[in-house]
This record gives sequence, structure tokens and C-alpha cells, in this order.
Amino acid sequence: MNRRLLLKLVVAAFAAFPLALPAVAAEKVTVFAAASLKNALDAANAAWSKETGNETTVSYAASSALAKQIEAAAPADLFISADLAWMDYVAEKKLIKDDTRVNLLGNRIVLVAPKDKASTVEIKEGFDLAGLVGDGKLAMGAVETVPAGKYGKAALEKLGVWSSVEGKVAGAESVRAALALVSRGEAPYGIVYQTDAAADPGVAVVGTFPEDSHPPIIYPVAILNESKSAAAAAYLDFLKSDKAAPFFTEQGFSILK
Repeated sequence: MNRRLLLKLVVAAFAAFPLALPAVAAEKVTVFAAASLKNALDAANAAWSKETGNETTVSYAASSALAKQIEAAAPADLFISADLAWMDYVAEKKLIKDDTRVNLLGNRIVLVAPKDKASTVEIKEGFDLAGLVGDGKLAMGAVETVPAGKYGKAALEKLGVWSSVEGKVAGAESVRAALALVSRGEAPYGIVYQTDAAADPGVAVVGTFPEDSHPPIIYPVAILNESKSAAAAAYLDFLKSDKAAPFFTEQGFSILK
């Protein structure tokens, strides 16, 4: 076989079987997010992963629990809190990149009841919540730590009814845990975010708390100082983008700009 023929055969072989280029490894972003974000954030993350090929892992819990985990050096790239206080907490510990912090979403708190026992309640100063709850329990996030519980307590204090229901409160570890108590019929009423109520077909909103009865409900987000993901900044940009907005508004969140 002459050299010219051999060269043609080699070229033909490479043409038929091109060298495989090394695959670009997908980046992974680990997110610590308030429990009330689950439905909306799961949908947004699915869209982002489809668009970029990158992956997200989310740990959902009360913002207080997540902040404490971050303080204890739990590995994560972003933190989305359900209130400003717990983001301030990790910021004061120098655990976030301050220049990435932004107020992302807003929400409302509502009174819910099991769907098959729901009737409208007029939420106003001095309304008889204790009488409505009766011998049952008022499900709320733990009022000293869980943001939804703190907002709820503030509203009840402003409306002058906290002292009448304080002894009836079932303080749950997260707002979703409080929601579950009502959905399962274990509590006749609960105070949760309107977005949680929308996510559970077992409950119905019977009243919405006046916005001026509690501090504004704001969800801040920031990249953590210990983030190791090269995609963290791009992921945060996505959450702030018009592409992600519908996933949040469909669940009842408001977009803060």
C-alpha cells in the first residue's frame, strides 16, 4: 500500500469518527430558601436548569433555621429569607456578599380554614378570633423565630386580639408546617402567607390581613461568602429577571424592583 493511499484511509477514518470533545460539566447551585417559596422556586429552577443545563439543590425550611445553619457553616451558595431580619442576621455575621443582596419578592398574610369548613371572616380591629378558634388551635409559624409567625403576631397585636388568642396558638417550625395543620383539619384556623394558601387545595382563604397591620413582607436574597459555584451570580440574575417573574406571580408573590 503506498503512502498516498494510506493517508487517504487515515483521513477517511477521522472523518467518520471525529474526536469527541470533552463535555462541559454542569454547574450546581445550592440554595437555602424560605419554606413558603417551594412551589414557585421549584418551577423557576426547573426552567433555569432546562435553559442552562445547570442544576439546583434547594433546602427549604424556616428562615430562622436556615440562617442558623449558614452560621454553622452549612455549604450553600444563596440564601433567600422570608424577612429582612434573618438576612440582616447573616449579614452582621459577615456571611453574605453585601453587594449581591437585593429585595426580591413581597407577600401577604391571610387567615385560612379547612376548605370544607370555610366561611368569610372580616379581619378588623377587635375581631373575635378567639371565639372562632374556640377550643381548637390557631396554627402559626413559631412567633419568635419564623417570619410568618412574627408577621402574624404583629398583626394580631395591632388589631388588639393577640392577648385573647395567645394561649391557643400552635407554633409550628415553619409556615408550611402550620399550613399542614389546617389542611389536615388539626387546627380550625391558621395564619399563613397567601402564596401558601394558593399551594394547598385543602385550605381556603377566609380573610386577608390589612397591609398596615404588620411590617412589609419582604423576601431578600444574597449570595453567600462561602459560595463555590461559578453559576451562582447567573442564577441570581435569573431570579431577578422577567423570565423568572411569572413563576412567582402565579403563586401570588409580588415582584420588588
